[in-house]
Amino acid sequence: MTQKTTIGRRTALGLAAAAGAGALVPRRARAQAKEVKIAMLVPLSGPWARTGLLEQMGARMAIEEINAAGGIKSMGGAKLTLVEYDAGDSAEKAKNAAQRMVAQEPDLAGGFGAWLSSFTLAVTEVTERADLPWLTLSYSDLITGRGFKNVFQTSPTANLQAEELIPTVMALAEKTTGKRPTKVAIIGDNTASSVSFLKQMREKSLPDAKLTIVLDQIYTPPLSDATSLVQPVRSARPDFVLLQSTAVPDDKILMDKFGEYSLAGGKLPLIGGGGHWAVPELLKTVGPELLQGLMVGLANWPGKGQEALVKRFMERTGEPWFGHDSIFAYGHTMILKEALEKAGTGDRVKVAEAIRNMDMTTGPAQLFPGGRIKFDEKGRRVGAELVIVQWQNGKPVTIFPRETAAAEPIWGKG
Repeated sequence: MTQKTTIGRRTALGLAAAAGAGALVPRRARAQAKEVKIAMLVPLSGPWARTGLLEQMGARMAIEEINAAGGIKSMGGAKLTLVEYDAGDSAEKAKNAAQRMVAQEPDLAGGFGAWLSSFTLAVTEVTERADLPWLTLSYSDLITGRGFKNVFQTSPTANLQAEELIPTVMALAEKTTGKRPTKVAIIGDNTASSVSFLKQMREKSLPDAKLTIVLDQIYTPPLSDATSLVQPVRSARPDFVLLQSTAVPDDKILMDKFGEYSLAGGKLPLIGGGGHWAVPELLKTVGPELLQGLMVGLANWPGKGQEALVKRFMERTGEPWFGHDSIFAYGHTMILKEALEKAGTGDRVKVAEAIRNMDMTTGPAQLFPGGRIKFDEKGRRVGAELVIVQWQNGKPVTIFPRETAAAEPIWGKG
């Protein structure tokens, strides 16, 4: 299924209409108007649709703000147009959507998305052959470990997140309780990001922290029942549980089962991975009581200094907060805008070159932890940092890094 949105044109027409007949653009000027297309390919249907829709919200807001501010100035004010494609619910469907995208939109200047690492791996095989610069928030190290020249990963990789998460969690637990955890349980799915993350955990992060794995459960999504995954946690008696799922429906099933066994709501520290663990949909389906105290390691979350942006997003969308998926899509659109400004053309080869040569600490760089947009030879963002948020009183709030933290962390019953 293909979804196509020409937000740039709609915004321009809406502004003209609002100004009345006196603001009508002369025919000659209209004939000279330009547009430049970028693509978004994310799950808009299936179990990962909610995260894709959150990306869509962030991207559409960025497009409208860019065009309202005068478009791409180095291209004579060309309006930025967002072309949307649905990745669906499988890597095969995502790859097929990518193939349709490059065939149907030969004048694309760049794009972003795919969201789930397994989807991104498939999609970027297509975009790389088409020389299309592609930005992604997906975590798997494999995405930028294949020698591709046109794939740019703005998130810290799964391995890097695994390296940073455990020392941070151990320090948090010791500071809060005075004791260092010694036992951990793992429940995760077998998608690419989870596999990469958990490999690093088992081989290095957990042994380095002297943590014993007392339970290690892997499943194939989507989940229909989590009893066999959660029930053994009670007898294993871990000090905390790592949850490496990738879809909101699976998160709900897991949290409901933890609640059924009286292990949620802060009674047993639970640590999820990825932005899907901090979406409003989870609050609606699980409830604040069970989510209380749940920590989430992820790649981005709005922090101090971004209050105005958060307010604009909430007012525009009606969402209760501006989170991981939306800020990534907003940021990726802004990076592509900057690349187009530097390239002065919608030629994808030149746009990719502009991204490779970027080294920014202002503008869109302030939308990403670490505050810098620069990519290394693999296409990984230099200085990408882990962020940890925690569900407190019905809302995910930043607890790490300290410079952007909005609340003090809690461990166990909060």
